[in-house]
Amino acid sequence: MTHTPLPFQKITNDREFLIGCYTDMLTRIHETDLIPLVTRANQSVNADPSMLPGEKVIQALSIYFQLMTMVEENAATQFRRKMEDPGSQTPVRGSWSEAFRIWKEAGVPEEDMLRALSETTVIPVLTAHPTEAKRVTVIEIHRELYLLLVQRENTSLSPMEQNGIRESIINLLERWWRTGEIYLEKPDIRDERANVMHYLSRVFPTVLAQSDEHLKRSWAESGLTREKIHNPDVFPSIRFGSWVGGDRDGHPFVTPAVTQETLLIHRNTALNLIRDEIQTLVRKLSISGLSNPVPLLLTKAIEKKAAAFGEAGIRAIQRNPYEPWRQYLNLVLLQIEHTINGQVADANRCYRSSQALEADLKFLREMLVENGFQTLAGSLLFPVERMVSCFGFHLAKLDIRQNSAFHDKAMIQILKASGENADDFDRWEESRRVALLNRLLDQQTLLTDVTVSYGPEADNVLDCYRVIRQHINQYGAEGIGSFIISMTRHLSDLLVVYFLMRETHLLNTGIRVVPLFETISDLNHAPGILDSFLQHPITRQRSGKMENRQEVMLGYSDSNKDGGTIASKWNLYKAEKALAETGRLHQTSVYFFHGTGGTISRGGGKYHRFLESMPEGTVNGTIKITVQGESVAQLFGNPLTARYNLNALTSGVARHLIKNKSGSSASDYPLGTMEFLAEKSFRHYRNLIETPGFIHFYSKATCIDVLEQSKIGSRPARRTGTRTLQDLRAIPWVFSWNLSRMTLTGWYGLGAALHALKKERPADFEQLKRTRNQWSFLRFLLIQTETNLILSDLDMMKAYAALYADEGGEPVFLDHILHDHQTCMNMLEELFEEPAVTRRKGQFDNLIWRNDKLTILHRLHISYLKKWRQLPDENTTEKDKALTRLLSLINALSSGLKNTG
Repeated sequence: MTHTPLPFQKITNDREFLIGCYTDMLTRIHETDLIPLVTRANQSVNADPSMLPGEKVIQALSIYFQLMTMVEENAATQFRRKMEDPGSQTPVRGSWSEAFRIWKEAGVPEEDMLRALSETTVIPVLTAHPTEAKRVTVIEIHRELYLLLVQRENTSLSPMEQNGIRESIINLLERWWRTGEIYLEKPDIRDERANVMHYLSRVFPTVLAQSDEHLKRSWAESGLTREKIHNPDVFPSIRFGSWVGGDRDGHPFVTPAVTQETLLIHRNTALNLIRDEIQTLVRKLSISGLSNPVPLLLTKAIEKKAAAFGEAGIRAIQRNPYEPWRQYLNLVLLQIEHTINGQVADANRCYRSSQALEADLKFLREMLVENGFQTLAGSLLFPVERMVSCFGFHLAKLDIRQNSAFHDKAMIQILKASGENADDFDRWEESRRVALLNRLLDQQTLLTDVTVSYGPEADNVLDCYRVIRQHINQYGAEGIGSFIISMTRHLSDLLVVYFLMRETHLLNTGIRVVPLFETISDLNHAPGILDSFLQHPITRQRSGKMENRQEVMLGYSDSNKDGGTIASKWNLYKAEKALAETGRLHQTSVYFFHGTGGTISRGGGKYHRFLESMPEGTVNGTIKITVQGESVAQLFGNPLTARYNLNALTSGVARHLIKNKSGSSASDYPLGTMEFLAEKSFRHYRNLIETPGFIHFYSKATCIDVLEQSKIGSRPARRTGTRTLQDLRAIPWVFSWNLSRMTLTGWYGLGAALHALKKERPADFEQLKRTRNQWSFLRFLLIQTETNLILSDLDMMKAYAALYADEGGEPVFLDHILHDHQTCMNMLEELFEEPAVTRRKGQFDNLIWRNDKLTILHRLHISYLKKWRQLPDENTTEKDKALTRLLSLINALSSGLKNTG
């Protein structure tokens, strides 16, 4: 299928308009020396940054890059709007219109389409990670500016009105200029939670409503039966999750008290949102009982609810005499107020769960439809029902994540206190660990006592689980997500969690115990671990509470750090297929939680392409996916982009459901060739990172030492503080390589692997050429790899590598990187039979407007890195000043490069 390219002339005009606004603002505030830095991108920069204050150069270019990104985003949004026109011959990729057209052409009955919609569940999970440096205030300015850009698209505006928008943009740019870009103090967990709460409470409710309306319109405009799409019960289930306040893996500041506080904030925010929505509905649902027949069931329901509240119930009815639908909602509102005030003992006067409220709203819908008010039910009640269904009384499910090594320390402390000789429990043979845990799980009495302190790790995890138990006792389990175990290596890592849940009375709940498989070795062992886990008696006992569904989390970052991008993606692909099949053998539906990041190296990319690349039979109606750091603002920062991304997720899952039923085969895919490429790429990558001295090269040629001390996230860059590659978190690993323009985490190894394939198995190389467009996984992998190659910069690679050479380092590492870069570019050009510069015009056009300015920042970055590293540690004042300057540079570079972390 071919697609019309983005309108580059429009993008160029919009870029020039915003640059004009920007330069006008700089003129007005007497910063004219900076104007040459931000003028036309394809002309040489006349300003010498050495003659200007570095801080102003950084700020000027940081804002410039963010403006360019807004132009590109707005152009993509406006392009999609035009393609959504009913007369358009080509639907938007990843849209519902595309899905409906494909299904209609394939002869899929409408009932099967509706079934696929209703069986679809998507769960975006917001996380905070050290790649988002912008302050919330700046993100708010972004949103204001984007709204002004959207207003400017209105062709009916008069010249005076257009000038007014331009003036508003200039004023907003001045406010932005005078607002600091990054955190001067390291943000704590509450700062990160406030940012996430903004999206959950203010952005996603609006996006949900817009997404649902767009689905309705797409259905109708596709020529499908309009009446069938008005029932909220047939719409996809959209749930939200969060890790902020629950993710404790290497994060010492997420205490049990923080988790308890977060759960309550989630609940109170959700209840207040629902109350506000129902108050709005009360104002709008002004149906007279005098001129319209009133169903007897509605009258009885009002009487029953009013009786439960006594005088308060009578007052609620009297507020709207002869308007029974409003009277009913007044009583619902009263019940919600009691719920908010914590009066949860009496189920007649409060809602014990959001399901009870859903039932009341569904009853109201039935009463409206029975009277022929389908339009009112669809336009007024529908969005309220969807909000309650999607956000419940919990807003977002809070996942609890911890590392298996932390759990082992907790077990050692508990076992020691109980008299067990288990100081080396973490080093026991797996069979011995399993035998002990099974014995403990079979005991009738608890091993731990709430009054006893066992040690820091044990107390932390037990207190966390007790907080969860207490919350469930009071409010139910709606707000609790999964217990996720990072670095799951064995069955015993999961049984330890069962033991801890047993000690805190959580085994009888529906909380899922979820393995997180991260390294390539772990991915290879994952099916065997899952097989043992699903066979375990406790798992089988709990399967009913789990609806015979098992969540499995896959880590994209660590597998990339472990084996490079090709081996990572291929081993993820194989693991998904094997894990899904393992679930089927146990009559259990496995669904995946994809731990992706914003950058390509960590699984990022367009949602529709990501879902299309999934192996057949592995997307079983549900997808859970992390939205990390900077990706939250990029994917969901403005409503239209957010709507598009949410629709791409839901429609992509629904398309898999239809495809699963058709039983399509992947037998023609060159699986053996991919295995060859992954193995060759893995070996090539490992040879590089295992070469003696590589870590020293990495520590000098990138800014990893700055990221380790950064103020752009509350989590430490290393899990334990040990200065080893193994201990380094994968996120700053990727971030640091991208900031140095080497981007090797996104491509290194593929060139050597393709070269070996062509030389050793030429027939397979030719088959790969023929398959590149038919196999979505392969095309996605190749395009993503090429994108990283395009984003790299040979001159800057050499400039950063010189930081290592200045200390007497040999050029061997840079030579390897440059050689593989050229080999990869050559092999991809041969594979696609066309150079990237002619196929990826949009990508190169974006870089034309960025590269010369990025070069200025890179030169400053290198200069400041040298000065910062030369300062003695005891000179803390100067060292801190230099660090803040470096962080400003990193923020600016991140804006220019876009997905860096």
